[in-house]
Amino acid sequence: MTYFEEYVLGSTRRSHGRTVTETDIVWHAGQTGDFFPHHMDAEFAKSLPGGQRMAHGTLILSMAVGMLAGEINEEAMSYGYDRVRFIRPAHIGDTITSRSKIVSLRDHTKRPADFGIAEEQVEVVNQRDEVVIAFVHIYLVNRRPGSFS
Repeated sequence: MTYFEEYVLGSTRRSHGRTVTETDIVWHAGQTGDFFPHHMDAEFAKSLPGGQRMAHGTLILSMAVGMLAGEINEEAMSYGYDRVRFIRPAHIGDTITSRSKIVSLRDHTKRPADFGIAEEQVEVVNQRDEVVIAFVHIYLVNRRPGSFS
């Protein structure tokens, strides 16, 4: 378990790679109801700048978060996401990797004796090391009991 006091500003992580499949896109469309032709219509997508169907931005966001969730930290939970940017599309066959860095550690404003806030800058890159999505993942993290002074 990792308490707030154990987080290190500037520490980094990198996930394994994961290849985006047509099945991923179809399942995500079914779960979200987003059947826009950009994602589902191969003929329409030929007219797009990339010339092919693109994965939903929210699919790649979800995949990225999951790829970094390699272990359960019972002392932390996701508190939200800020500054989400879909920078370039990911396509069927692209392999994405998530990389992250702790960029901010601060006290919780209302309950500083109980919680800290950790912000992790995440970039998702494709196999060409081009950034596809960037966002800040915010964590609410328990403080070690008796550590706050």
